[in-house]
Amino acid sequence: MALSLEEVQKIAKLSRLSLTEEETETYKEQLGSILEYVQKLQEVNTDTVPELQNALDITNVFREDVVEACDPTVRQNALNNFSNRKDDLLEVPAVFEGRTE
Repeated sequence: MALSLEEVQKIAKLSRLSLTEEETETYKEQLGSILEYVQKLQEVNTDTVPELQNALDITNVFREDVVEACDPTVRQNALNNFSNRKDDLLEVPAVFEGRTE
């Protein structure tokens, strides 16, 4: 499946990539090749193939979560040494920031 240069540029924009003309042409060929391969895979009959979640025969081993209290002085020292706190709550920098575009 061949992609147009405009489609590659749109994909690059959605991916927040800045591509040169040479890179755009390279990605056009590479993405087209990948899409052709995916199209071939879609033609394979998998009706008799069982669903597979993991290629290895492994099982997850879970342990029950157990709450263990720490020494009260250790807890109080941690609270006292934390720079941004309100009562017993610790304030940390945000992991995700809102975007305004």
